Amino acid sequence: MSDNKPALPDHLSIDPRSPHHVAAVFEHDIGIFFNGKERFDVEEYCVSEGWIKVPAGRTVDRKGRPLLMKLKGKVEAFYK
Repeated sequence: MSDNKPALPDHLSIDPRSPHHVAAVFEHDIGIFFNGKERFDVEEYCVSEGWIKVPAGRTVDRKGRPLLMKLKGKVEAFYK
């Protein structure tokens, strides 16, 4: 397996319909540190603006997607 990983974008979403979805990044395991702790429930992040979006409990919208809440803090993305 080669180590040619794409650069992690400043803003990334796991939703394929989002303009911030980069399929090449998801071919590798990535992790997110938020305020110094690793988070495993991040749906979207922006490093420069300092926020992540995570599911708000079990609540879903009318299309069955989880409702997201934005948390502000220090965001670091990395390859595992």
